[in-house]
Amino acid sequence: MNKKQLFIGQSEKKAFDLKHRETIRFNISKYDAAFEAGKQRYQRLEAAKKSASEIKRYAIRNLTSMLETFEKSAAQNGIEVLWAKDAKNAVEHLKRIAIESNVKKVVKSKSMTTEEINFNEEFEKLGIESVETDLGEFIVQMAGEKPYHILTPAMHKSRKDVAELFNRLFGTPENASTNELAAYARQHLRRDFEDAGMGVTGANFLLANEGGIAVTENEGNGLFALAFPKVHVAIAGIEKIIPSLNDLNVIWTLLACHGTGQQVSVYNSAIFAPRSEYETNGPERMIVILLDNGRSNLYAKPVQSEALICIRCGACLNSCPVYKNIGGHTYNTVYSGPIGSVIMPHLGNFKELNHLSFACSLCGICYANCPVKINLPKLLLENRREAVENFCRPLSERIIFSGMLWMLGSSKRLDMVNGSVKTFFSNLLSNKIYGKRRASQKFAKQSFRKQWVKSEKFATDKR
Repeated sequence: MNKKQLFIGQSEKKAFDLKHRETIRFNISKYDAAFEAGKQRYQRLEAAKKSASEIKRYAIRNLTSMLETFEKSAAQNGIEVLWAKDAKNAVEHLKRIAIESNVKKVVKSKSMTTEEINFNEEFEKLGIESVETDLGEFIVQMAGEKPYHILTPAMHKSRKDVAELFNRLFGTPENASTNELAAYARQHLRRDFEDAGMGVTGANFLLANEGGIAVTENEGNGLFALAFPKVHVAIAGIEKIIPSLNDLNVIWTLLACHGTGQQVSVYNSAIFAPRSEYETNGPERMIVILLDNGRSNLYAKPVQSEALICIRCGACLNSCPVYKNIGGHTYNTVYSGPIGSVIMPHLGNFKELNHLSFACSLCGICYANCPVKINLPKLLLENRREAVENFCRPLSERIIFSGMLWMLGSSKRLDMVNGSVKTFFSNLLSNKIYGKRRASQKFAKQSFRKQWVKSEKFATDKR
C-alpha cells in the first residue's frame, strides 16, 4: 500500500470515528475560545501580523548571509555550530557528541526537528535512553505513538485516555485528575533531568546578530533540559533564522496568541552561550545543529518558498476543517495540516507525498489565521499544478479529467446522452475519485438547454 492509499484509508476511518471526533472537537473548542480572547488583546492585529511577516520574509530572502552571521556570532560566544544537510548527517553529529561525552541518558524538550531525524529511535539503537520531557510528548512516547499536532502532541487524547495509560504503566489512580497526572509526570521526570548527560532542545528562532537561540514553552522543561545536563544540543531548521533579538517583541507575542491564545508564553528564553566559569547553572558545552533536510529544495521554489516563514504556531491546523476531521496521524508525516501539506512534498519525496496538497477544501481559513500571512491555499494550488505538470498524478485520474474537460467543454456534447446515462457515469466517476461517502447525484431526464429549446419552440408554434 502506498502513502496515498494509506492516507485515504485512514482518512475514512478517522472521519467516522465518533470518539476521535468528540475528543478533537472538544480540545480544539478550548483553543478556539482562547484564540479569540487572545486576538481581542490587540488593537492592531493585522499591523502586528504584517510586521512579523516582513521580518521573516526579510530573513528568508537573505537566508545565506543571515546563517553565516549567526555562525560567526555564535562561535564568538563559545557555541559550536554544526551543519547537517539531511537527517543522516544530523544523527551522525549527535551520535559523535554523545559518545565523546559518554552520555547514557538524554532529556529532550519538545522539538519537531528531532522528529524529522527519528532521534529517539536512532539513540535507542545506541543503547542511550531518550526521554521526552514535554508533558504531551511524554504521553505519546509512553503510548508508543508519534506527535499528533505540531504544538499539542497529545491533542487526540482525553484526560480519561491519559489516566488509563498512566494507570497501566505507573500504577496511578484509574480516575486521576489532570492535576494529579501532571504532578506525577513532574515527579517522574525530575529524576531524568538529574541523571541526564545531554539535553536536547529545538530552537523557535535563531538570532543572527547575537548568535543565540530563542526557546518558548509553557512547562519549564525546556529550561531544565538545557540547564541540568553538561551538554546542550539545539537542533533547528535553517529557516528559523531572524535578524535580531529585538524582532522577538512582535513575533513572540503573535506565536503565543496564535498557538495557545496566551498574551505571552510562560517561559521565553534566549540562550547565547554555554555556562561561564562564574555561573553555577547551565551546560559546559553548547552545540547548535543547523538542519537543512530538504529545506533547500523548498527554498529553490519561487512560490512555495514562502512557507519557510512559518513560525510553527499550529493555528492553521486548529482551524482546518480537514485536519479536524481526519486528525494528525492520518497524514503520516512529521508536519501535518495545511502547512505540512505544503512543505512535506518538498522536504520528502514529492511523488509520494503530493497527494497531501489535494487534501484541502481551499476554504482559506488557514490564510486568514496565519500570524505571518502565508497564503497557504495559493501554495497548495501551486503544489497541485506542479504535481500535474510533472506527471505525479495517477494515469487513470488524468484520463478521467481529460475526458471530463472534453465533455464539459460543450453543451452540445453534454446533450449527446440523456439524464439517466449522465447519472450513471457521474456517480461512477464520483465513487472512483472521491469515494462512496458522497451522496449520489441524479440528473433530470432532459438538460436545461433541451428544455429551454423545447419551451421556446412550443411558444413560437403557439403564436
